[in-house]
Amino acid sequence: MALNGKKEINTTRQNNKLSNRDTLIEFRNVSKKYKMLLALDNVSFAIQKGDIFGYIGPNGAGKTTTIKILVGLIKDYKGDVYVNGKSIYNNLKEVKNLIGYHPQEAGFQEWRTVDHSLKTFGRLSGLSSNHLENRIQEVLNLLNLSDVRYKKITYLSGGMFQKLRLCQALLHEPEILVLDEPLSGLDPTSRFQFKNIIKQLSKSGITILFSSHILSDVQNIADKIGILNQGQIMKIGTPEDLQSSFHIGNIIQIEVAENTPLCEGLDDLMDVEYIEKIRSNIQLIHLKSDTDVDSIIFQILNKLAKQKCRIRNFNLVKPSLEDVYLKYVGGGTF
Repeated sequence: MALNGKKEINTTRQNNKLSNRDTLIEFRNVSKKYKMLLALDNVSFAIQKGDIFGYIGPNGAGKTTTIKILVGLIKDYKGDVYVNGKSIYNNLKEVKNLIGYHPQEAGFQEWRTVDHSLKTFGRLSGLSSNHLENRIQEVLNLLNLSDVRYKKITYLSGGMFQKLRLCQALLHEPEILVLDEPLSGLDPTSRFQFKNIIKQLSKSGITILFSSHILSDVQNIADKIGILNQGQIMKIGTPEDLQSSFHIGNIIQIEVAENTPLCEGLDDLMDVEYIEKIRSNIQLIHLKSDTDVDSIIFQILNKLAKQKCRIRNFNLVKPSLEDVYLKYVGGGTF
């Protein structure tokens, strides 16, 4: 019975096709269980060619499980995963050649030199000796590690060590980079440099899946962001989409001229939740979450005009990505 079930699963996975020919990676109804723990629950998302996809959620949300399925380290799961139009279930070897994987914990032997370690990884990736020699120098130049090529790994700084992980992922010139918490443990300068490298790689045409539990890691570089919590995709969209489509108590900021009284009676409007005075000439109008923003702005402007308020600034303050993230993960910490 189990054997027949396996054949049915294989046939389904082989016959299904991607929903969009520009889609490079697609997860379709993927679930994974560890004994009694449901790590992924019917997860579906797609990544387009050339995108940087930021995959965020609290620790334990299921991000690493997702990634290990994509790179072929976990094979017993339900659902379908496609890369470049092919099911990874039936084409794992071919798919692996397209992917460069930067794990949270890389198995480097720290007594080796950078050069020695990269040569070992390069041979495991099937690169010829001549090509490997040139390729090592190329990736070291790209990541500004040429000066430490013959240095032992144990003497590298945290930032250099993370760059070395990226070097090994890039050796075989993959079309896809899968980065699992690549900024973990880096100082602010190294984080900034690493993010710039990711942007540079994306501009060269590489598609990137970048996971983190820290929102600020992905929000300045991701084309799309997927929020994962307790094994479920809560929301997917561009940073702008996430901010504009999810109403979390929008705020209108009104600034009047100095030594001018603030406008009155705005708290009488039905869609105003409360008013906050933050300076003698600035007030914040907190709106209810289900408010028709265009309608309330019209009503407020009418009141301001009738009172002849001397308005210096009138601004709709949208929720930040952090507000959106916290709403979806229930106030979980980063």
